[in-house]
Amino acid sequence: MLGARKSSCGSWRGMLSVLGLLLFLFPLVTACGGNDSGNAKPTPTPANTSTANTLTTLDLGLPQKALSAPVVGKLSDDQKMHVGVTFKSNQAALDQMDKHKVKVGEKQSSADLAKQLGISEETYQKVKSYFGVEDATVNIGKLRTNITIDAKAKTFASLLHTSFVLHKLDGRTYYTPDPANPPKVPKLVADNVLAVTGLDNYSRPPQHTFHAQAQQRTATLQAHASVDCQASGDSLVPSQVSHAYGYDQFWKQGWHGEKLNVNFVEIDGVSRTDLENYFACVDYKGKVGVVTIGDTIPNPGGETQLDVEMVAGLAPAVNMMVYQTDISQEQDAGWTKINDALTKIIDDNADNKDSASVVSISLGMAEDYMTIGDLRAVRQSLEILTKAEHMTVFVSSGDCGAFTSRVYGNLSVSYPASDPSVVAVGGTILGVDNKGQRVGEVAWADGTNKSKCENQWGTGGGLSVIFNKPSWQQGAGVKNRYSNNMRQIPDVSAVAYNLAVYFEGQWISVGGTSAAAPIWAAGMILMNQGLIEDKQVYVYGNDLFYEIQNNQGSMHPLYDVTKGNNLYYPTTAGWDYPTGLGSPNLPNLFLAISKSV
Repeated sequence: MLGARKSSCGSWRGMLSVLGLLLFLFPLVTACGGNDSGNAKPTPTPANTSTANTLTTLDLGLPQKALSAPVVGKLSDDQKMHVGVTFKSNQAALDQMDKHKVKVGEKQSSADLAKQLGISEETYQKVKSYFGVEDATVNIGKLRTNITIDAKAKTFASLLHTSFVLHKLDGRTYYTPDPANPPKVPKLVADNVLAVTGLDNYSRPPQHTFHAQAQQRTATLQAHASVDCQASGDSLVPSQVSHAYGYDQFWKQGWHGEKLNVNFVEIDGVSRTDLENYFACVDYKGKVGVVTIGDTIPNPGGETQLDVEMVAGLAPAVNMMVYQTDISQEQDAGWTKINDALTKIIDDNADNKDSASVVSISLGMAEDYMTIGDLRAVRQSLEILTKAEHMTVFVSSGDCGAFTSRVYGNLSVSYPASDPSVVAVGGTILGVDNKGQRVGEVAWADGTNKSKCENQWGTGGGLSVIFNKPSWQQGAGVKNRYSNNMRQIPDVSAVAYNLAVYFEGQWISVGGTSAAAPIWAAGMILMNQGLIEDKQVYVYGNDLFYEIQNNQGSMHPLYDVTKGNNLYYPTTAGWDYPTGLGSPNLPNLFLAISKSV
């Protein structure tokens, strides 16, 4: 069943003059409470008001090469801008919320979370008092950890005492605030803001390119008179994947994902007719909802179809929510919109502490191609989803091998896969026999054409240049000749090659780590359903997989993939850069987790 609704964040339209916007921002952050522990409280007005009102430069996290590139023009004053302001959350409270397991029946309210993590109620009321009538749209998240403002460039230029100029670098034209006259805000604003995004578009947009070709149809999923269930060629159908990884053993227990939820962040749309055909073939019984972030609905592009179909085929009763946003016309590369989608997922689940929901994200961009500001904003949202709302976030590791920049030889990894709050998922080629039994697995890679990556070079993996290696990332293979104390990805892997998908009225064979991430999301749902029924608890987080693997005994909760490479890093025994800890041996992983809780 498909439903659709539009994002309904609190929104206020107003003729916010320069002074009005400044008044709006200034009391907002001075009362946010920064990183103090306990409930957020209003910050008293400083005795030295001249110091409080001193203007200081706002750091957008732009690299020096971006600011030093030649200026080739000015941005139009009438250019519409979508700006996000992320406030520093109460980190001590956020860390305290982090648990390895959650008891069913534990409750929390969005109001309580807002008090602990966000700006104060008093400040919130001040925000509402600044409703205007015409020029700007202001949204505040339910937890009051971020706001977005939509207005024209000239409004922000006046507010921030700057102007916006166009640069040209490496064949790209982008805008930033004038480096000779950088944006300035009162010192208390700068001290309490974690990130401001959308005032430049230096970051490159997230990508999840969909490549596939039609093949001769020979495999049949199920016989249905009114739908097409003949999959293409020798592509893998859900029954084969589920049997190879043991998902079908959960079905025998009556666990298909009933009453649980998978959330997707997407930058293309879905085709209702294609999904209905696929759902009929796999006997999907859940519900699919669609939330559109922004004013325009993105066109179907195949990626969302792939993500939703992978989950529907493996957890055929789970509910799914697609948070879709159209970034094709965005001037700021779309990362503020991506964070809007994450914020909406946070808002929609803020009252559902024991929901055992998961998030699947099949998009990203090389770390070097993003600003620190965009990284910081998205990172805080991912951390809230994991620590405060207890969701496991699965992110595809990229499809250009060890070179996410798409330049062969330039070692790089994808964000948000490299974020320490997520489970980064690499890709494999899965072999099955005519009974669907797993007979082998190798790292997915294709080096036949190294001149250009069109998402075919293979499983992404390598070393972050942004994030330190988390303390929990330990185990056999983690410390190796390439290690440099930075975050290593992926964490796990799953099949990412030759999968059957129904798209544009026909069966096609597709692949990519963008399929592997939702495969793992479905597996997490099935395991948590079993834990809820057997133990009245559920688990979440990336450190879980390392803990279980390091204490596995003879259970083998993950299949160690020891063949292949990602065009640079080889697979090895234990953890490796192409496939992480390995692919799901879901029944054994479930038993190991069940014993640990």
